[in-house]
Order: sequence, then structure tokens, then C-alpha cells
Amino acid sequence: MKYRDFIDILVKNGFVLDRTRGSHHQYKGTIGGLIRLVTVGGHGNEDIRPHNLASMIRQSGLPKNLFR
Repeated sequence: MKYRDFIDILVKNGFVLDRTRGSHHQYKGTIGGLIRLVTVGGHGNEDIRPHNLASMIRQSGLPKNLFR
């Protein structure tokens, strides 16, 4: 999965860009009554490494099947 595709899924599920520091962007959203922050590397069209993808999915609180 590309970083750009991951961000599109976050935005479609109510996340908004909260802040940027260098090439990292933090998206903020409310899932299940909890405020979630997801840090996404700003690498656009690059593939996300599997361990980074798993971490970002955990941070989001969204179901894994959305990211297939």
C-alpha cells in the first residue's frame, strides 16, 4: 500500500491533518468515542513497509480490512 492510499482511507473515515513536522504528518480523528492520532510519513508514492503499516493501522483504531 502507498502512503497516499493510506491517507485517502484515513480522510474518508473522518481524519483530518492536525500538524506537520518535517516529512511526518499527524492526522486526528475520533473513532469509537476516542480521539486518535496517526503519524504518517510524508513519502507520497512510496510503499509502506509492513511493520509501519501495522503500526499506523493500530494507531488509527480502524478495522484492518479497510486497508486491503
